[in-house]
Amino acid sequence: MTTSATHGRRVLIVGLGIAGIATALRLHRAGWEPVIIERAPERRNGGYFIALFGTGQASAKRLGVLEAMGNRKHPQTKTYEVDRANRRRKGMTFADVPGEPRMLLRGDVENALFNALPERVEIRFSTVPTGMDPGGRGVDVTTTHTKTGETVTEHFDLVVGADGMRSTVRKLVFGPHEDFLYPLNYMIGAAILSEPVRGYHLHDGLVLAETGRSAWVFPFAGHNPGVLFSYHVDDIDAQFRRPPIESMRRAYGPEPEGPVLRQLLDDFAAADEYLFDSVNQVRMNRWHKGRVVLVGDAAWCLTLYSGMGASTGMAGSELLGNMLEKYPDDVGRALVAWEEKLRPFITSLQADGLRMRALFTPSGEAQRILRAAFVRLASSPVTRPIFRRLTINDQLKMRDIVAQ
Repeated sequence: MTTSATHGRRVLIVGLGIAGIATALRLHRAGWEPVIIERAPERRNGGYFIALFGTGQASAKRLGVLEAMGNRKHPQTKTYEVDRANRRRKGMTFADVPGEPRMLLRGDVENALFNALPERVEIRFSTVPTGMDPGGRGVDVTTTHTKTGETVTEHFDLVVGADGMRSTVRKLVFGPHEDFLYPLNYMIGAAILSEPVRGYHLHDGLVLAETGRSAWVFPFAGHNPGVLFSYHVDDIDAQFRRPPIESMRRAYGPEPEGPVLRQLLDDFAAADEYLFDSVNQVRMNRWHKGRVVLVGDAAWCLTLYSGMGASTGMAGSELLGNMLEKYPDDVGRALVAWEEKLRPFITSLQADGLRMRALFTPSGEAQRILRAAFVRLASSPVTRPIFRRLTINDQLKMRDIVAQ
């Protein structure tokens, strides 16, 4: 084991995802020296789809990366509500969603942020934190290289945990996962399709929504669509005892799959990269302890149902840098001010995510009927203006929480 001690404003950032890279970028501009550690042996490629709403767009613009992210929304996108027999009717498109989010892939966001990082920002792959002492005017951190087993103990002025829903930083400093994970009793599976759904255009979206289970196809301009499966479960642990595709086929049975669902499941089974996980919100009374602070999914995990994970990851990171600049000689005060401003916004978004779950996957027959009525209201040329008037005040996802 080697020991290192460096004086100055050093910040250890755990996690090379959206929130972690955004934090490194913003804190570097604020005069800090970021060191990023990442469990994976190299940067990840690809990834699932992301809707970037106004909150995230505002932060991305100030970080100087918005245009590099682009926008994969196709101008002729159509969305269809379908059933297993492939009967279709017009559905609600993203043009009908308040805020008109940019449609992106996770890689679009991560690449834009990563390419904006100065070359001198140190990144250590295959490295995890294995010990932290958050007391005093800094944090003594022990990290371990997962391939060699070598450990290093260093002193940092601040540690930022941006390492996801099952955060190692949170477990080391705040307590076990079960103290903070709030299970919604749903599973999700996501992947990029190898080709458009047969019988549909590249820019067509599809939704198959049944009681307790659904499948969504998200289209992109010039890129194969993404698929999201979402289904209710009573026993989450059982879903991980089988290969993901086997759990999913059971969840969508025993009825015949039909042509669309069959293609989606087959494509998921053949995908090189996929996401399969239980759906949990992270709920904590405090996001910081001493000189350790959590951002993004590690702190609040809004779930894919909210559509705000990337946006709040960037906004929370930008706001953290702003507060550290505002109180340069008092990190504790900066963290308190950061959390006081951000928490009411995140609490509202978590409540919104629970409501959106019913839109993605109705839990019962009553929710399914209400969802169908909601979609008809939003998609019909006659009632769409009424829908827009009813939702015009729904500006939560457009709120520039950093600038307010």
